[in-house]
Amino acid sequence: MKKTLSYIVCIILSIFLGAGLMYVVIEYVPIKGQDKEVVNKVSKEVTVTDEGIADGIENIYDSVVVVENYQKSTLAGIGSGFIYSNDGYIMTNHHVVEDASELKVLLMNGETLDATLIGSDEYADIAVIQIDKQYATSIAKIGSSEKTKLGDTVFTIGSPMSADFYGTVTRGILSGKNRMVEVSVSSSSNDWIMNVMQTDAAINPGNSGGPLCNVNGEVIGINSMKIVQSEIEGIGFAIPIEDAMEYANKIVNKEEIKRAYLGISMADISTPSYYLRREGITIDKSITSGVIVLESTSGGPSAKAGILKGDVIVKVGDIEVSNVAELRYYLYKHEPNETVDITVIRGKENKVFKVTLGESK
Repeated sequence: MKKTLSYIVCIILSIFLGAGLMYVVIEYVPIKGQDKEVVNKVSKEVTVTDEGIADGIENIYDSVVVVENYQKSTLAGIGSGFIYSNDGYIMTNHHVVEDASELKVLLMNGETLDATLIGSDEYADIAVIQIDKQYATSIAKIGSSEKTKLGDTVFTIGSPMSADFYGTVTRGILSGKNRMVEVSVSSSSNDWIMNVMQTDAAINPGNSGGPLCNVNGEVIGINSMKIVQSEIEGIGFAIPIEDAMEYANKIVNKEEIKRAYLGISMADISTPSYYLRREGITIDKSITSGVIVLESTSGGPSAKAGILKGDVIVKVGDIEVSNVAELRYYLYKHEPNETVDITVIRGKENKVFKVTLGESK
């Protein structure tokens, strides 16, 4: 009887031990081929947190300023900017300071100072102004737009609508990079392209020139413009900080900003036919994109190469251009005195001319 009881106990213990070992094997010993799957699941886990964004705002807040543009002793407009140098240099937009006879800067502590225009560039939409360096007590830290990723949290500080709301903080995400946006620079039509970052952070009139920052409060861009349409919430744009710093350094160092020059007056292919006829120009109906040469300046680079009035430019180098904005953008990628192939349509025939570019004045 005792032997039988011992036998039954051994069987029961064996069952429990076997079950325990099986649990250990299933739970802790990976089956062949499953290792990679487990690792992949772990690597895809993402933790999103806003911890530290208030500290990031504090890092740059006191370096942000309101820029007031006075013309004939009257306040003509306002924008934003930020102190980026111990010498009192402030970066803002060209259009914020354009045509100013007097500039004033409002600090975050409420103090108003006179500012001096160091220089600006309308195509880059960058300007540098300066206040007395004794007031440059808080300096913005420059970050990197190149290291940012879509979806990164960003914020901006500025003065929307009026100086009454200076120091307003708005937050969003980085919605896009390398957006090619057409803007108006020297005419009422879009005649230039800017390579910008896109954000959904609220940017309103008065925010122009202010910093777009990452969560650490480092400047990754400069607010430059806003597209507002009835069917969308609003899209804000900022100039990448690397591009802005390149022009700001040239302005401070008094380097002349040189751009290539074709020596033509031009118009989009969409220009009304009655205007072209008045200029003595007829364009074949088969041509649907390109840039019309309204005049090829005598003795200019294009005229010397053989480009004539009425030609339609369709390529700069190997890059196709469909309008004036694109032509300027890709032309300015080249340096003065550089020789570039310019492809035109004359009548219905394609012709390529080697143009030694001049220098814009």
